[in-house]
Amino acid sequence: MAESKKTLVLGASENPARYSFLAVNRLRANGHPVVAIGRKKGKISDVEIENEKKPFGQVDTVTLYLNASRQKDYYSYILSLHPRRIIFNPGTENEELEQLAQQQGIETMEACTLVLLSTGQY
Repeated sequence: MAESKKTLVLGASENPARYSFLAVNRLRANGHPVVAIGRKKGKISDVEIENEKKPFGQVDTVTLYLNASRQKDYYSYILSLHPRRIIFNPGTENEELEQLAQQQGIETMEACTLVLLSTGQY
């Protein structure tokens, strides 16, 4: 199995119709440790959804499910986690945050987490 990559799902939701919900479940099914932040506290299978910016350690990947205007409040938080990469899922593209991340040596991708997982590219 590929190495596990601790992933922060930002914009997580308990709603099974949301892509963030699917992403948490698929990441877990693929053996990746997951932490999640959403608007409301909740739970997706064994993953607690936090509603505060917790100082999670050793985050490899931040995968975004927040539109660009909602991301602004999280810029310094995301950068403070020093992830290896940030995935901008469809609808979350944000040139400003991409540039800030790249200036700190953080890889950015405009991609779909679900597609990356299903094609073995995660």
